[in-house]
Amino acid sequence: MKKIMRAMLFIAILFAMNSCSADTVEASVNTPGPETLITNYNYNDTELETMRLINEYRKSIGLKALEAINHISNKCEEHNEHMIANNNGINHNGFTERSTNIQEVLGAKKVGENVAYNYKTPEAAVKAWLESPGHKANIEGDYTHFGLAVTTDSSGKKYYTNIFAKI
Repeated sequence: MKKIMRAMLFIAILFAMNSCSADTVEASVNTPGPETLITNYNYNDTELETMRLINEYRKSIGLKALEAINHISNKCEEHNEHMIANNNGINHNGFTERSTNIQEVLGAKKVGENVAYNYKTPEAAVKAWLESPGHKANIEGDYTHFGLAVTTDSSGKKYYTNIFAKI
Protein backbone atom coordinates (compact mmCIF):
# COMPACT_ATOMS: atom_id res chain seq x y z
CA MET A 1 0.00 0.00 0.00
CA LYS A 2 2.88 2.34 0.85
CA LYS A 3 4.42 1.79 -2.60
CA ILE A 4 1.09 2.51 -4.30
CA MET A 5 0.66 5.74 -2.32
CA ARG A 6 4.24 6.73 -3.11
CA ALA A 7 3.69 6.04 -6.82
CA MET A 8 0.46 8.06 -6.81
CA LEU A 9 2.23 10.95 -5.06
CA PHE A 10 5.07 10.80 -7.58
CA ILE A 11 2.62 10.91 -10.51
CA ALA A 12 0.78 13.87 -8.97
CA ILE A 13 4.02 15.77 -8.44
CA LEU A 14 5.21 14.94 -11.95
CA PHE A 15 2.06 16.42 -13.47
CA ALA A 16 2.14 19.44 -11.16
CA MET A 17 5.72 20.29 -12.07
CA ASN A 18 6.41 19.54 -15.68
CA SER A 19 9.67 21.46 -15.71
CA CYS A 20 11.47 19.53 -12.96
CA SER A 21 11.04 16.59 -10.64
CA ALA A 22 12.72 14.73 -7.76
CA ASP A 23 12.97 11.11 -6.62
CA THR A 24 14.85 9.07 -3.97
CA VAL A 25 15.60 5.42 -3.24
CA GLU A 26 17.16 3.85 -0.16
CA ALA A 27 19.45 0.86 -0.68
CA SER A 28 18.61 -2.52 0.73
CA VAL A 29 22.03 -3.86 -0.22
CA ASN A 30 25.15 -1.71 -0.23
CA THR A 31 27.80 -4.16 -1.35
CA PRO A 32 29.68 -3.18 -4.51
CA GLY A 33 28.86 -5.52 -7.39
CA PRO A 34 30.36 -6.48 -10.74
CA GLU A 35 29.24 -3.29 -12.55
CA THR A 36 31.97 -1.20 -14.17
CA LEU A 37 33.14 2.00 -12.51
CA ILE A 38 33.25 4.94 -14.94
CA THR A 39 36.09 7.26 -14.01
CA ASN A 40 36.15 9.75 -16.90
CA TYR A 41 33.73 12.62 -17.31
CA ASN A 42 34.37 16.03 -18.86
CA TYR A 43 32.34 18.70 -17.08
CA ASN A 44 31.09 21.68 -19.05
CA ASP A 45 30.89 25.18 -17.54
CA THR A 46 27.14 24.91 -16.90
CA GLU A 47 27.60 21.68 -14.94
CA LEU A 48 30.46 23.10 -12.88
CA GLU A 49 28.46 26.22 -12.06
CA THR A 50 25.34 24.23 -11.13
CA MET A 51 27.36 22.01 -8.79
CA ARG A 52 29.05 25.08 -7.28
CA LEU A 53 25.66 26.70 -6.62
CA ILE A 54 24.31 23.56 -4.95
CA ASN A 55 27.35 23.28 -2.70
CA GLU A 56 27.30 27.01 -1.96
CA TYR A 57 23.66 26.67 -0.87
CA ARG A 58 24.40 23.60 1.28
CA LYS A 59 27.27 25.39 3.04
CA SER A 60 25.08 28.48 3.61
CA ILE A 61 22.68 26.37 5.70
CA GLY A 62 25.42 24.56 7.62
CA LEU A 63 25.67 21.38 5.54
CA LYS A 64 28.82 19.88 4.09
CA ALA A 65 29.60 20.31 0.42
CA LEU A 66 29.00 17.27 -1.75
CA GLU A 67 31.87 15.60 -3.59
CA ALA A 68 31.40 15.08 -7.32
CA ILE A 69 31.83 11.56 -8.68
CA ASN A 70 32.40 11.07 -12.41
CA HIS A 71 30.52 7.76 -12.44
CA ILE A 72 27.37 9.46 -11.14
CA SER A 73 27.70 12.33 -13.64
CA ASN A 74 27.99 9.79 -16.44
CA LYS A 75 24.71 8.19 -15.29
CA CYS A 76 23.15 11.67 -15.30
CA GLU A 77 24.35 12.28 -18.85
CA GLU A 78 22.99 8.90 -20.00
CA HIS A 79 19.60 9.86 -18.60
CA ASN A 80 19.64 13.26 -20.34
CA GLU A 81 20.50 11.57 -23.63
CA HIS A 82 17.67 9.07 -23.09
CA MET A 83 15.15 11.86 -22.46
CA ILE A 84 16.31 13.74 -25.57
CA ALA A 85 16.34 10.64 -27.79
CA ASN A 86 12.85 9.61 -26.72
CA ASN A 87 11.46 13.16 -26.92
CA ASN A 88 9.15 12.48 -23.98
CA GLY A 89 10.02 15.41 -21.75
CA ILE A 90 11.63 15.13 -18.36
CA ASN A 91 11.07 12.02 -16.32
CA HIS A 92 12.65 9.55 -13.94
CA ASN A 93 12.37 6.59 -16.30
CA GLY A 94 15.13 4.13 -15.41
CA PHE A 95 15.82 5.73 -12.02
CA THR A 96 15.69 2.36 -10.27
CA GLU A 97 18.37 1.03 -12.62
CA ARG A 98 20.54 4.14 -12.16
CA SER A 99 20.23 4.02 -8.39
CA THR A 100 20.91 0.27 -8.30
CA ASN A 101 24.01 0.78 -10.43
CA ILE A 102 25.27 3.52 -8.09
CA GLN A 103 24.54 1.33 -5.06
CA GLU A 104 26.36 -1.66 -6.57
CA VAL A 105 29.33 0.18 -8.06
CA LEU A 106 29.90 2.80 -5.37
CA GLY A 107 28.30 1.18 -2.34
CA ALA A 108 25.74 3.96 -1.94
CA LYS A 109 23.25 3.56 0.91
CA LYS A 110 20.80 6.14 -0.44
CA VAL A 111 20.27 7.74 -3.86
CA GLY A 112 18.12 10.70 -4.93
CA GLU A 113 17.54 12.43 -8.24
CA ASN A 114 16.43 15.85 -9.45
CA VAL A 115 15.71 16.59 -13.10
CA ALA A 116 14.87 19.85 -14.83
CA TYR A 117 14.23 21.03 -18.36
CA ASN A 118 14.60 24.24 -20.31
CA TYR A 119 16.25 26.42 -17.69
CA LYS A 120 18.69 28.70 -19.49
CA THR A 121 21.06 29.22 -16.57
CA PRO A 122 22.33 27.17 -13.64
CA GLU A 123 20.96 29.87 -11.31
CA ALA A 124 17.45 29.43 -12.71
CA ALA A 125 17.56 25.62 -12.41
CA VAL A 126 18.87 25.66 -8.83
CA LYS A 127 16.37 28.37 -7.86
CA ALA A 128 13.50 26.24 -9.21
CA TRP A 129 14.76 23.18 -7.33
CA LEU A 130 15.03 25.17 -4.10
CA GLU A 131 11.47 26.47 -4.50
CA SER A 132 10.14 22.90 -4.75
CA PRO A 133 9.91 20.92 -1.49
CA GLY A 134 10.91 17.57 -3.06
CA HIS A 135 13.89 18.97 -4.91
CA LYS A 136 14.98 21.05 -1.95
CA ALA A 137 14.81 17.94 0.25
CA ASN A 138 17.24 16.19 -2.10
CA ILE A 139 19.61 19.18 -2.17
CA GLU A 140 19.50 19.41 1.64
CA GLY A 141 19.46 15.63 2.09
CA ASP A 142 21.77 13.35 4.03
CA TYR A 143 24.06 12.83 1.03
CA THR A 144 27.84 12.87 0.69
CA HIS A 145 28.36 12.81 -3.08
CA PHE A 146 26.66 13.85 -6.29
CA GLY A 147 26.89 13.93 -10.03
CA LEU A 148 25.35 16.26 -12.54
CA ALA A 149 24.93 16.54 -16.28
CA VAL A 150 23.47 19.34 -18.36
CA THR A 151 22.84 18.38 -21.97
CA THR A 152 21.53 20.69 -24.68
CA ASP A 153 19.20 19.25 -27.34
CA SER A 154 19.18 20.21 -31.03
CA SER A 155 16.71 23.05 -30.38
CA GLY A 156 18.95 24.58 -27.68
CA LYS A 157 16.91 23.46 -24.66
CA LYS A 158 18.83 22.18 -21.64
CA TYR A 159 18.15 18.97 -19.74
CA TYR A 160 19.50 18.76 -16.18
CA THR A 161 19.90 15.53 -14.22
CA ASN A 162 21.37 15.72 -10.71
CA ILE A 163 21.87 12.50 -8.75
CA PHE A 164 22.75 12.50 -5.05
CA ALA A 165 24.29 9.56 -3.15
CA LYS A 166 25.18 8.77 0.44
CA ILE A 167 28.35 6.70 0.36
